[in-house]
Amino acid sequence: MTAAPASGPAEATTTPTHDCRVAFAATLLDLAAADPRVVAVCNDSVGSSGLGEFAARHPDRLVNVGIAEQAMVGVGAGLAGGGRIPFVCAASPFLTGRALEQIKADVAYSRANVKLCGMSPGLAYGALGPTHHSIEDLAWLRALADLTVVVPADPAETAEAVRWAHAHDGPVFLRVGRTPVPALTPHVPFAPGRAAVLRRGEDVTLVGVGTTVSLLTEAADRLALRGVSARVLNMSTVSPLDERAVREAAEDTRGIVTVEEHTVRGGLGGAVAEAVVTHRPVPMRILGVPGVFAPTGDPRFLREHFRITAAAAERAALDLLGRAP
Repeated sequence: MTAAPASGPAEATTTPTHDCRVAFAATLLDLAAADPRVVAVCNDSVGSSGLGEFAARHPDRLVNVGIAEQAMVGVGAGLAGGGRIPFVCAASPFLTGRALEQIKADVAYSRANVKLCGMSPGLAYGALGPTHHSIEDLAWLRALADLTVVVPADPAETAEAVRWAHAHDGPVFLRVGRTPVPALTPHVPFAPGRAAVLRRGEDVTLVGVGTTVSLLTEAADRLALRGVSARVLNMSTVSPLDERAVREAAEDTRGIVTVEEHTVRGGLGGAVAEAVVTHRPVPMRILGVPGVFAPTGDPRFLREHFRITAAAAERAALDLLGRAP
């Protein structure tokens, strides 16, 4: 296998970027127009969840419970029990932190047909500080049985994931990014539980989710300039994890680098490490927030501060391969 032609890291600054919440909202409107069972539930977050147009078109199908996340998830479970398909939308730190017991008991354990939508996750609310950073949500939810955890990487994949969640009979958590990201080319259609190979390579494997996937395609281009062939995996489903793709990466390349806008404890890196140590131990580097409360700051500053960047992924890959950056 060979690396894709390098486009050069400088191109990343001119590539158009998009807010995945826009794709989420447009897709939900399309689904609601065709299926009267679709309803939205939120916690006084109509604007930040992109539900303004939904509220205008379907005022009788939007339930705004106010700042009461536990009740919000319970209402969603009740609506699912009544035959509706609720999309429960809230800022991810409050949806997953305040209502974790309800997510566990009312949704996952009960296998309720609820679509939990964690908006603006990771470090996207940077200026609002540690209370608003959602850097533990994947670890919390990955531990729950019978809950599919999906982290789309770009607008097209977000739309596909929303359509899949609507058609799927069972609980789903969608981590919908706020930070603008580029459209990934070529785009591989979303398939639950299956990683998408965005670059093929034989020296090292780079694995990302959500906002970090585009960083890894850039890192692969930078590595190609140094003669390093990097495979890039978009691990859009964190639970269940595509362990086959991880095993193949461990067999075909010399090591794995994971990058996530999340704590390094229990998220994507932890999931990949579990698969690696069980099936095929290889060297790994796990990039993310290093087990600390993230400070207040602009999201771009915070990603630089915690080395959640293309340059950091490049350096980690070179270090893993025993090459000086």
